[in-house]
Amino acid sequence: MNASPSFTALLQNHQGILHKVSRLYAEDPADRDDLRQEIAYQLWKAFPNFRGGSKESTWVYRVALNTALSRLRKRRPLIHYLPFLPERGEPPPQEEEYTPMEQLFRAIRKLPKTDRALIALYLEDLSHEEIGGILGITENNVGVRLHRIKSKLKTILNQ
Repeated sequence: MNASPSFTALLQNHQGILHKVSRLYAEDPADRDDLRQEIAYQLWKAFPNFRGGSKESTWVYRVALNTALSRLRKRRPLIHYLPFLPERGEPPPQEEEYTPMEQLFRAIRKLPKTDRALIALYLEDLSHEEIGGILGITENNVGVRLHRIKSKLKTILNQ
């Protein structure tokens, strides 16, 4: 794959979007890497058709989120095996401590897929209008859904 200088610049300028979306939609580091590569590939395939009708970041988000969501639809559920069987009556092993940022990402990953997309765009400081344009919903709907998502996240984080 021979990337043009402008495509390479696009990837460099928006690599944070690729990292954020992959972190929201894949828990395992190897899966995150695979998803980032898949997003980059889909961007490369779609790049010749990008005409600049929207901001580059808006277009990158749209491709990244569509790639992540379509990948989720295709995946089988993950099965996590315990490294050992606990003794009868023994409490389950405690999860390691996570940084506040990792706790936030873990909480966001517990949200439905579409809510994850919306909160990711909100955390990126996009306007309600831009978020609505990317997700194909009204500005009003963005505001209502953000309020509900924030309430869900508070509940998850307080558990």
